[in-house]
Amino acid sequence: MSVLPETMTAVAISRPGGPEVLVPETRPVPRPGTGEVVIRVVAAGVNRPDVFQRAGSYPPPKGASDLPGLEVAGEVAAIGAAVTRWKVGDKVCALTPGGGYAEYVLVDAGSVLPVPAGLDMVHAAAVPETFFTVWHNLFQRGRLAEGETVLIHGGSSGIGTTAIMLAKAFGARVIVTAGSPEKCEACRALGADIAIDYRAGDWLPAVKEATQGKGPNVILDMVGGSYIAKNYEVAALDGRIVSIAFLEGAKVEIDFTRLMTKRLVHTGSTLRPQSTAAKAAIAAALEEKVWPLLSAGRCRPLIHATFPLAEAAGAHALMESSSHIGKIVLTV
Repeated sequence: MSVLPETMTAVAISRPGGPEVLVPETRPVPRPGTGEVVIRVVAAGVNRPDVFQRAGSYPPPKGASDLPGLEVAGEVAAIGAAVTRWKVGDKVCALTPGGGYAEYVLVDAGSVLPVPAGLDMVHAAAVPETFFTVWHNLFQRGRLAEGETVLIHGGSSGIGTTAIMLAKAFGARVIVTAGSPEKCEACRALGADIAIDYRAGDWLPAVKEATQGKGPNVILDMVGGSYIAKNYEVAALDGRIVSIAFLEGAKVEIDFTRLMTKRLVHTGSTLRPQSTAAKAAIAAALEEKVWPLLSAGRCRPLIHATFPLAEAAGAHALMESSSHIGKIVLTV
């Protein structure tokens, strides 16, 4: 039985603002309630929602930690009553509702998964948030199927690189947009069939040409703004458009005629506010369908950079520069 320390170092948001508002401080170590697990964090992933939370535009759900950090890898340090699968010392990774930027984090047991064979803690920490998000949105909501074509905007991001690998693993044709020749080349190296540099010209005619005018069956969009109308224009008949963020803005004026004439489905989701039961269901599907791919080396998170926990501000500055390709991870 592990004995938890009383206090830990965590990185907190001192006030809404830029990366400099992320400051280390001493916090009480959380204790597990029924059905909960405390993980001693070895590595924690950095994600766009962390940046939005730091800026004051993405508050944590009711009851969640006010600390940023939505994914971790480490060792089980304590378990609550009714937890039967996990024991102290197990090597795990987990989706968290917050609190990952710390030496210890409290997680619902249903959101905990074993570290896939062959992955170190840094790579394991880069899995949960992006793989949960991509699986739920691209495959469960977008219903991407073998032989279909998917268009992934932001192909070089953590979400984008994950989506490329999973889409290819399940037999889809992949088109991506990215913001430089280097990012496009990185996407192709991960398996993208076609990568379009949106800074070099309008991506819409390039996607039409790449699909012989038929359009992609599924579109995964984190940009929003002007991309929404273009997605409607380029999507295939019976196409599915899945919105997961609005980096260019969430409010636009749009003609919905194509939604009807093409029989489109436009859906979207956010992961963090979903119930523990919903997240546990996604975790179970990932362990069945995707963990074998990770263990076999067919998918592997692309790590751009690591930072010590105390330098989380530097990690956020890098993410906001959008110069990264793949994931940014904090080491504890």
